[in-house]
Amino acid sequence: MIKISNLTKKFDEFTAVDNVSIEVNNSSVYGLVGYNGAGKTTMLKLIAGVYTPDSGTIEIDGTDLLFHPEKKQELFYVPDDLYFGLSASMKSMAKFYSSYYPSFCMDTFYKLSDLFGLNVNKKIAGFSKGMQRQAEIVLGLSTMPKILLLDESFDGLDPAKRNLTKKLLLDYMAEKECSIIISSHNLHELADMCDHIALMNGQKIAINCAVDDMNGSRCKFRLVYTENVDRNIFKGIDYKNYKSDGKIVSFTVSKNIAEAEKIIGFTGPVLAEKFPLSLEEIFLEEMEDTDYDFEKLFS
Repeated sequence: MIKISNLTKKFDEFTAVDNVSIEVNNSSVYGLVGYNGAGKTTMLKLIAGVYTPDSGTIEIDGTDLLFHPEKKQELFYVPDDLYFGLSASMKSMAKFYSSYYPSFCMDTFYKLSDLFGLNVNKKIAGFSKGMQRQAEIVLGLSTMPKILLLDESFDGLDPAKRNLTKKLLLDYMAEKECSIIISSHNLHELADMCDHIALMNGQKIAINCAVDDMNGSRCKFRLVYTENVDRNIFKGIDYKNYKSDGKIVSFTVSKNIAEAEKIIGFTGPVLAEKFPLSLEEIFLEEMEDTDYDFEKLFS
């Protein structure tokens, strides 16, 4: 299990990660989402040991990584910006990684390379972006990690390779009981893969819960009345994104949904519909800071 407590990282005056605490269980795929600059990549680099935190701790199975760097041999990080030497081939990289990771499995390496259709003797620099990402995922899985960190690792993959990669990751997680943390802007992919999601906003964790709980924790109401209604009749409901077209009203609710339904019932709508919010809708609602008046942008 990964336990991160009160983690903070600053670059001069800029705080990239601000007092973040999360836990990632074994046999879990943990999704990390947020806008650009929210701190997702910094978080992964802190866990991987690329950066040293200014404060806070990172523990793997109760062992602090800062004081036991050998535990990093149980961890593999696939960054968003891949780098391979100009003359490096997958075979030479496998030899390099096997010298650091005691559990590196050459048999797995060759099987996965064949599965992705990658020539292990060719220079990786000549691969496409998607093939380079596949190559690093193959190398990462071949280290047989207990923890796998993936930063935008589906970027550049075609649909077939994306589905193959997702299946491999889920199968590996289930068989080896490893922890996977994956950062992605594609919320649909995370919803399909992850059992847990954290949303980073302002370098902090804004939402941190199981995907099933998240899907049921917020909903959208669409209400129809025989006459125009004033929003004051919904006093007592903690709503967001209120919209009204006279007789038709819609808004979202994330707290005390049962109580909101009771209040709505008292307002006498002729039609009341309730829809669960998708992961993307929850993300956009949480990240939305303000409503822009676009007309003023060009005046």
